[in-house]
Amino acid sequence: MIRNISVGIDIGSTTTKVVVGEFLKGEKNPKIIGVGESESKGMRHGYVVDISEATKSLRSAISSAEKSSGIKIKRAFVAVGGATLRGDIVSGTAIISKADGEVTNLDINKALNECEDNLNLNNRKIIKVSPISFKLDGKEILGRPTGMRGTKLEVKALFVTSSISHFEDLYDTVTSTGVEPIDFIASGEAGSFIAMTQKQKIVGGALVDIGSETVSLSVFENGILASLYTFPIGGADITNDIALGMKTSLENAEKLKLGDSSEEFSKKKLDEIIEARLFDIFEVIENHLKKIKRNELLPAGIVFIGGSANIPGLEEFSKSGLKLPSKIGSTEIFGNIKTKLRDPSWFTALGLIMIPDEDGYYGEGSFKNLFKNVKTILKKNIKELMP
Repeated sequence: MIRNISVGIDIGSTTTKVVVGEFLKGEKNPKIIGVGESESKGMRHGYVVDISEATKSLRSAISSAEKSSGIKIKRAFVAVGGATLRGDIVSGTAIISKADGEVTNLDINKALNECEDNLNLNNRKIIKVSPISFKLDGKEILGRPTGMRGTKLEVKALFVTSSISHFEDLYDTVTSTGVEPIDFIASGEAGSFIAMTQKQKIVGGALVDIGSETVSLSVFENGILASLYTFPIGGADITNDIALGMKTSLENAEKLKLGDSSEEFSKKKLDEIIEARLFDIFEVIENHLKKIKRNELLPAGIVFIGGSANIPGLEEFSKSGLKLPSKIGSTEIFGNIKTKLRDPSWFTALGLIMIPDEDGYYGEGSFKNLFKNVKTILKKNIKELMP
C-alpha cells in the first residue's frame, strides 16, 4: 500500500529539526509520525559555516526521526534561511507573440526572463520567483492575463534569493546525509503554511520568525508572498543582554527570557532589558515596512514564530512598537493532542510538510517517484550545482 509521506528539514542556528508527516486518505492535515532534533553545529546566522559539523547535526536529527517514524528518509523539503536570504522586486516586459494578441504562458515566461535579466544576481541563487502583478497595455490586470488580448505585457515579480555559496553549503550538508532535496523553501514562507490563514495572506499580513541569530520578515498580500527580508539579529542577542545586565549565566538568561527561571530577579530590570532589544528588532522591521510602504498598513498584523516568539509580553511590546495587531503563531492541526510541536519554534519544519501538490499530497512511502510539479525546479537546482 502506497503511503503519502512528507518530510521537512529545518537547519537553524541552534537547533536542527526534522518532521515526518503522513497524509491519510480523506484527511486535510497530516498525522505526525516522526520527529527528530539535535543541537546545530557548524551554523552561524542561519547559514552553514562548517559542512562536516552541520552534517553530523542533521544526521543525528534524521536518525531520531527515522526511529520514531519507522521510515527510511530518502527525500525531503528543506528550509532556506540565513542572513543572506531576501526578496527583490523586479519588473520585465514582453511583446505579445501571437498574431491575434492573445496572451499565453510563453509571453509571461518571456517577461519573467526579462525580470531575471534585470536582476543583479551578483553571486546569488534564485530560490523562488513569484509574479506579483501584471499590466497589459499599461492597464492593471487582476489575476493572470492568459487568454486576454493586447500588445505589451508588463510583470512585476518577487525574486527570493540567497548567497549562492550559502545555498551550495546547505545543499551539500543535506546530500551528505544521503537525503535528496525535493525543493528548497524560504523558511518564512514555510512557517506561514502553519501559522497564517489564507484570509490573513489575502488582506495583508506579516510573519516574523525570531530565530536565535536572525529575524526574518515575510509580508503577504493578495494571497502571495510580496516581500521578504532577513536581519542579522535574533533571540540570542536578547539572551546575551540579559546575561550581562542580570549578571547571570547564558543558560539562566535564556530561561529568564522565556519566563522559565525560578531564580530571584528584578522583573522591572528584566523587562527593560528585553524591551530595549525587542525595540531594536521592531525598528529594523518598521524601517523595512516603511521602505515597501506597508508600515501600519497590514490589516492582519504581525504573526510571530520562532524560538523567541515565546517571550512573555511579546505581543504587547509589538503592538506598541509596530502599531499593528500582533499575535503568537498557533496551529489547529493537532486537535486536542498535547505535543511539543505546538511550540512556534517547530513551525518552519511543520510548514514544509504542508505544501500540497496537484493531488493535495506530497510524498509516498517507498519514495520511488519524484512529485510532478517540483521535478523541473529540483532538476534546475541540481544542474546549476553540477561542475
